Parts: sequence; C-alpha cells; structure tokens
Amino acid sequence: MLPPAACLLPLLLIIGIGDSMPSPQSPPQSCYVAEEAGERTFRCSQAGLSTVPTGIPNNTRKLYLDANQLASVPAGAFQHLPVLEELDLSHNALAYLSEAAFQGLAGTLRHLDLSANQLASVPVEAFVGLQIQVNLSANPWSCDCALQEVIRQVRLAPGTGTGIVCGPGAQPDLVGQEFLLLAKEEELCGTGRGGARRSTDVALLVTMGGWLMLVVAYLIHYMWQNQDETRRPLKRVPVLPVRSEDSSILSTVV
Repeated sequence: MLPPAACLLPLLLIIGIGDSMPSPQSPPQSCYVAEEAGERTFRCSQAGLSTVPTGIPNNTRKLYLDANQLASVPAGAFQHLPVLEELDLSHNALAYLSEAAFQGLAGTLRHLDLSANQLASVPVEAFVGLQIQVNLSANPWSCDCALQEVIRQVRLAPGTGTGIVCGPGAQPDLVGQEFLLLAKEEELCGTGRGGARRSTDVALLVTMGGWLMLVVAYLIHYMWQNQDETRRPLKRVPVLPVRSEDSSILSTVV
C-alpha cells in the first residue's frame, strides 16, 4: 500500500533540502584528493583560503595548502590527521603560529614548508618533539632567541639556509644578514646582542674587579698600619731604684 501524498511531501522536502545543503565537512571545490606515488594527497593550492579547510581525509599523507591567504595556524589545526607526513604552508600570509599548531604530528610529520610567509618569530614550543625537515626561508625574521632554538631542534631543507635573513623587525645592524652566519658568531638567547657570552664576560669582569678591590683595600690597610706604628714614640724602660743592701753586695763582689 502506497503512503498518502500528505506523508510523501514532507519526506521529499527533507531530501531536497539535504541535497541542496553542502556538508559542513566537505572541502572547498578547488581542493581535490589524489594518489601520488601510492600516497593519499590532498591539494588545496591557490584556493583562496584564509583558514585551514575542513573535510581533509584522515588518511592524508601529503597536504598542500600553499599559495593561499592563511594568516595563522591555530592550535590543533592538523591533529585529526594521524598519518600526515608532508605539510606545505608556503606562499601564504602566515604571521602567527600557535604553540600547539602541529599538535598530534610528532610521530609522523617529516617535511614542513613555511617559506615565503610573513613570519618574524615563531614559538619554539611549536616544534618540540617534531622530527622534521623544515624550510624557513623568505620570511622577515627578527633573528631572535626563539629562531635560534628552533634551528637547533629541526633540520633545514637542503639549500634553504641562505634564505633565512633578518628582516626589518631585527636590530638595525642585523637587517639583511644571513641568520646562520650570525648564529655561528653570536649567542642570541641572552640579554642583547652577544647574549649569554657577553653576560658571562660581564660576570667574570665583575668578580675579578671585586677581588682586586679587596686586595687593594688590604694593602692600603696594611701600609697605613705600618706607618702608624713608626709614628708612635718609643716607650722608655723604667729604671728601678738601687737599694743600699744591693749596693753593699755589689761593692763586696767588686
């Protein structure tokens, strides 16, 4: 027995509305999934994105979000991608990375491209635990301690080290310098240029100066004490009176 038309109408409306509404988890139309060298790849290059898109398949191994308008990477943006190995964020407008931007990728991520963005500084916490090869070139780096610590933790992509250059936000005498050459000569994780090395030198000089002042003060005190002793008059030895009995005995002996 067929259902009455009154019951079919609401059902048809629901189906029609469901077909016309896009899924909240569907990726942008300009993004697509592909198999590249047997690995699941998700490409969203030049898609006009301003945020990290939704709908990225969980089994994605290579993710390309390059040439978009991303300004930041929030915490946990990729934590739903448990097998992600390669992430391309190059040629965006990234100026901020959350400390947990790559949370959940410590065991899988191997390649990260952050080149050609607007990064002046990045939190070192974002890279803790990651075993990655990273491209940091073509960013206006402020050449601070955080960048030095990041480079100590990661491996730079071959041929990209010369592209890490101090930008307008760095100290005036550092602007335009290659960071790797600067980092070999300077320790930036301290107070001011020269960092810990300069702080150590200052502490050593202060300590030596303190000891020298103590020695000088002791010598002055010693010399002053000696001069004071020479100025004192000699004490005369008191002459004891000679008794008459002693005189008689002395005469007898003579």
